[in-house]
Amino acid sequence: MEKPVVRAAVVQAAPVLFDTPATFAKLENLVREAAGQGADIAVFPEAFVGGYPKGLDFGARLGMRSAEGRDAYRRYFESAIEIPGPECALIGEMARSSRMHLVIGIIERSGGTLYCTALMFGPDGRLLGKHRKLMPTALERIVWGQGDGSTLTVVDSGIGRIGSVICWENYMPLLRTAMYAQGVEIYCAPTVDDRETWLPTMRMIALEGRCFVLSAGQYLSRTDCPQSFSELLDGEPPAVLIRGGSCIVDPLGNVLLAPDFDGPSVRVAELDRRMLARGKYDLDVVGHYARPDVFALSVNTAAQVPVKFEPVPPV
Repeated sequence: MEKPVVRAAVVQAAPVLFDTPATFAKLENLVREAAGQGADIAVFPEAFVGGYPKGLDFGARLGMRSAEGRDAYRRYFESAIEIPGPECALIGEMARSSRMHLVIGIIERSGGTLYCTALMFGPDGRLLGKHRKLMPTALERIVWGQGDGSTLTVVDSGIGRIGSVICWENYMPLLRTAMYAQGVEIYCAPTVDDRETWLPTMRMIALEGRCFVLSAGQYLSRTDCPQSFSELLDGEPPAVLIRGGSCIVDPLGNVLLAPDFDGPSVRVAELDRRMLARGKYDLDVVGHYARPDVFALSVNTAAQVPVKFEPVPPV
């Protein structure tokens, strides 16, 4: 039986850049703080574990890479985590001990490639699903691989159907449609986009999908970064590199939590699940408001692997 009213937290914070053990200590405290406010679900920002080193170019120029950039990437690579792995198990234990659903942005290491990934955990500590960012934006493509359709994931839970779409993926209309078609009810949008235009985007998605939208953004200051980070940047970095802007919107576009740009925070809003049906009354873009005779979307959900080993046929 799903809860009629869900308490949802958006966590606006940043990791300790290039220090994954310190980040996990910070994560544990933030999970505890959200649980202390009675949250049923807590959403963390994009790249919370592993970090979003805003401003770094990793020594990349057209046709050129620098030794310093390669070493910066090495540090970033070592900050990432593997799925499954011991760090993933630690996050699951935090979800279990807090009895909360957790949605958390990580940098995932798989072989020699990094992915910007969102993990979704249940209150029993199980990893319910993951989503790899399909389209890294601009210079992100230097350090992140592309996800595929196998992780366009919406999962069942005791508080509703949960899905994650990361940062500028939210500007991909067909990706959003694929999420709506899976019945997403709690649409999580971990991000590092701290612009004024982010809230209108989240309101539009809530209205379009008739779902709750929970967006958690990083609040990254220079004190979250080692001194060597500043040395890799061109010029003196600002005191605040990412200023937050986390928000929650209901299925009719009402802002339940307005963007916060004042600093780190853990804020909670109540989601009245009755709003889901009220919203679908006059708009269901993959149901009664669709025109499949005119428009159709095909989604390839097969995992894309670069090397396939075929079995040797019997002699």
